[in-house]
Amino acid sequence: MEQRRDIFQAIADPTRREILSTLIEEPKNLNTLAEQFSISRQGVSLHVKVLEECDMISISKEGRERYCHIKPEKLLEIIEWLEPFKQLWRDRFDQLDDLLKNIK
Repeated sequence: MEQRRDIFQAIADPTRREILSTLIEEPKNLNTLAEQFSISRQGVSLHVKVLEECDMISISKEGRERYCHIKPEKLLEIIEWLEPFKQLWRDRFDQLDDLLKNIK
């Protein structure tokens, strides 16, 4: 049974994170997307495939072109996962603030 990749595998790679950032502005066709990176078009296509498998982007065909569209709702899963850590760091900074006040 083939295991599906998850969103954390998608964002683990800096190139894939950059692709996602690029797609925030507007959908891009694969050639335009590939021109923005110093890796081969095939390399960009492999990253795009991973993002699509993780359901972070969708690809639509318009004529001969294939356009990549970001699916921002998938980022909510990351935000939800990070939420407990956000509170942890707030608590730690509050403790540091208290410590620094007591030192003065």
